[in-house]
Amino acid sequence: MTSQGHPQRWLILGVICLAQLTVLLDNTVLNVAIPSLTRELHAATADIQWMINAYSLVQSGLLLTAGSAADRYGRKKMLIAGLVLFGAGSLAAGLADSTGQLVAARAGMGVGGALLLTTTLAVAMQIFTPEEHPRAIGIWSAVNALGFAAGPLIGGFMLNHFWWGAIFLVNLPVAALALAAVIALVPESKNPRGDRPDLPGALLSTVGMAALVFAIISGPEHGWTSARVLGPAAVAALTLSLFAYWENRIPYPMLDPHFFRDRRFTGAVAGAVLITFGMGGALFLLTQHLQLVLGYGALEAGLRTAPLALTVVALNFSGLSARWATRLGTPVAIALGMLLMSLGLVSIAVLDSNGYGGTLLGLLLIGAGCAIANPAMAHAIMSAIPPEKAGVGAGINGTLAEFGNGLGVAVLGAVLSSSVASGRSLSDGLGAGQLVGAVAVVAGGIVAAGLLRKAEKNVA
Repeated sequence: MTSQGHPQRWLILGVICLAQLTVLLDNTVLNVAIPSLTRELHAATADIQWMINAYSLVQSGLLLTAGSAADRYGRKKMLIAGLVLFGAGSLAAGLADSTGQLVAARAGMGVGGALLLTTTLAVAMQIFTPEEHPRAIGIWSAVNALGFAAGPLIGGFMLNHFWWGAIFLVNLPVAALALAAVIALVPESKNPRGDRPDLPGALLSTVGMAALVFAIISGPEHGWTSARVLGPAAVAALTLSLFAYWENRIPYPMLDPHFFRDRRFTGAVAGAVLITFGMGGALFLLTQHLQLVLGYGALEAGLRTAPLALTVVALNFSGLSARWATRLGTPVAIALGMLLMSLGLVSIAVLDSNGYGGTLLGLLLIGAGCAIANPAMAHAIMSAIPPEKAGVGAGINGTLAEFGNGLGVAVLGAVLSSSVASGRSLSDGLGAGQLVGAVAVVAGGIVAAGLLRKAEKNVA
């Protein structure tokens, strides 16, 4: 990279965003297919939960390891490997004829997804100058939101015209196009120090995160005090504690513990977990609200979530959100963005009892908040980490998003289940879940902004 950045950096950003989009779509595309899968594969509730969560379980467990591998062995190599694995998993998922096969294929897709999510952000940090990072991360974040919001839209369209397997097979031409473009355009980059592989750290982090997410996924179905939850939670606590101990003792840690002494980093970490907790769970509830309460079909429900993505894309691709964040400063930008998102969730919960109007207002507010807060938090995380560790930084960012999203689906799903079990209507239960998500998001804004403000004062 030159002092002006890579000469083809904007084209390369488009290529890596295309690769990233295929991964993100599969975080939400399956939600609208739940009725079809229940009917055609005779899937039970537990089967549906595993179809949705096997992807994020494997992906979240491997993100740190994938980021470390990208730093050591080459980000372009790992990007190519991720596209190949993701495409193969998509093919297997599209051709699956049982719930077990689909769960296994989704897990395989999660391996490729882990490689893609870490390398895309790491490559972006390498090819742009520091002055351009906020704008580039803004576009990268817009693709994140586009993937989450467009998943139900694309899934609904495919289900209206094809069988459910098509929602996975549509990944194949996109992955093939991205693969050809990556090979032709993306430059190779890696950590010049060539640290030794931290194999014990990779094993401990993968087992610990997978066990933690497994416990979270199992909670709503089996009870938070059941052996199915407490056992994996104990494994997670033990292995993650061993991981922290190990990383503190070796000269070449995969995750440098000194990162957590930087309040910019810890503030952004806290905000990222809570924002994805609220948003992941709330969007999971929203797709059910549109179909089961308001009575929209799969495609109609997908179309009605589009304003969120369109708002994020418009504000980030135009550069408006990056300019606002620069003018306001990172702490204020994050607090404002998460307040807008919280108000959007409240609007959906409170104003939508008689139709779509409250949801539309809520989606616009959420979109504006996402456009401001998400890039600011990602930039805070990445700027607190040395450039040669960009893959690990992206792995941390992705792990937080996956953890928060899985926790949000589990906890807000539990709020929905307990509300309905207590005699409330499905609509009331969905609204209660949205309000819990709103509280989590605004709390994240307060915590993150406070820590980042203190960090800025210390630097000054």
